[in-house]
Amino acid sequence: MMHIALAVFADPALRALIALHFDGMREGAPPEHCHVLDLSGLERPDIALYTLHLDGRLAGMGALRALNARTGEIKSMRTHPAFVRRGVGAAILDHLIGEAAARGYQAVCLETGTDEKFVAALALYHGRGFVSGPAFGEYEPSPHNQFLYLTRERF
Repeated sequence: MMHIALAVFADPALRALIALHFDGMREGAPPEHCHVLDLSGLERPDIALYTLHLDGRLAGMGALRALNARTGEIKSMRTHPAFVRRGVGAAILDHLIGEAAARGYQAVCLETGTDEKFVAALALYHGRGFVSGPAFGEYEPSPHNQFLYLTRERF
């Protein structure tokens, strides 16, 4: 059974998943083009981090950051390697989109990579209706990243 809730940052399993995500995202991209958040970056008041537990084990996480009153940014989505291809990423993404709708956002956006390891994530995002768009916030476009948007009509 899947259960999604706000993260408990003291949970050692969550800390390990955040470290795995941070280390994995830093591989293959120059440091100036890697925008992954570590534990301290996720513990900010403008970010809500959610965890998904499957059968009592931490299976994934995802965060929603308030960019402004109308737009949210999806951050740090990660499925634990033991739970890949079990619907964890889709459930977290759907939860974050639902949270964005509940907050009254008119759009959600995300920044993600461009190399081969992002194929499954990109398929998930595009399957949920995300489309390519321009850089936002503090991000700078590069060959290593891309920007996706989902507008309220597609929530």
